[in-house]
Amino acid sequence: MHSGRAPELLTKRSLVAVSHAIESAALATAEDGPLVVIALFQRMPYFDRERAVYERIAATAAATVVGVVGQRPEALPAGACGVTLDETEDLAREWSVVALTPRFGAALVAHDRAEVEQATTLESGRLFDGRWGFRRDEALHEVVRLRDRLADRLPGAVRLAVEETLARVRDLPATPGEARGEAALRLMFSRAERAARAHRPGGRDRGTALAEPAPLLDEPGMRRWAGADGVTASGTLPVALVGVRVDEPAGAPERFGRRSAAREAQAVIGAVTAPLRPVDRAVRLSDQEYLLILPALTEEQAVAVAGQVHEAVAGLARSYPFVAFAVHAAVTVTSRRPLPVGDVRHAVGWAAREGVPVARLAPESAEVPVGQP
Repeated sequence: MHSGRAPELLTKRSLVAVSHAIESAALATAEDGPLVVIALFQRMPYFDRERAVYERIAATAAATVVGVVGQRPEALPAGACGVTLDETEDLAREWSVVALTPRFGAALVAHDRAEVEQATTLESGRLFDGRWGFRRDEALHEVVRLRDRLADRLPGAVRLAVEETLARVRDLPATPGEARGEAALRLMFSRAERAARAHRPGGRDRGTALAEPAPLLDEPGMRRWAGADGVTASGTLPVALVGVRVDEPAGAPERFGRRSAAREAQAVIGAVTAPLRPVDRAVRLSDQEYLLILPALTEEQAVAVAGQVHEAVAGLARSYPFVAFAVHAAVTVTSRRPLPVGDVRHAVGWAAREGVPVARLAPESAEVPVGQP
């Protein structure tokens, strides 16, 4: 059951803004209780960031339900009910925040697309299909839907509090003027979105973004972009990693001056990064090693990228006929955070020693690279 409102494409940044607005409304002082709040956070690190807010909500709400994937949430604020979501159920991909009283309602429901747009960080570029609104009856529908989906995972006392709130809501008509308030909120939201799009890389929105070369990162820059210094979680967005090592064979002729060597190094970087999309990133790990980070690509697509890198580097022989570069690569797809960079580097080293052009890591493991002819 849902409101019937058409879903729209939302970024992670948008979801955070709407979620905070709903949570702020839930915290506002108003004589319109009882209050029910249900929130699905996907993974525990995302809830941990908002723990203090939900401690305040749980202190006043009749029922506060927090759902995360995996083990039952531990050490929740007093009064909050933790619900475990199974990795395979649809709710595991859902980011939802619903607040409902007899006189007020607001709901955000979004489903993870496991895709990204170009953004300042990998996490902030995540994309969702979602809908949101500040209409009481829409929030009523969402509470009923989530109550039914969570069913016996809710303790008896929590189910009773939800049912009592639903009964009170059904006894009262919705406020006629709530459409006006929502219209004002949507105007402010759309203007904030336009301002944010203006600050995206390239200064364009997602529909008109130009294919700009992806910046070459160092390891600290990679950690910042991948979210290691912020809030991120394993198990959400799959990312393909392609480790690349470019070596000159033994006996390569000596360069005539630093300028020639620098030109060749830039040519190698250009060849390694040539297949990248605007949402991808390349990291220089050493003079010979690179890591390509490719969000939302499959393993086969990542292997194809590795093949394109091989072809691009081989093509440098047309400009540098006296140098033949040896290229070895390793490919994996992971949803782990932090990214398993060390595993990929180990696999690239194995590929170079064994003379394997492209090695595939075992899924979510790098202990036994498998040769790819």
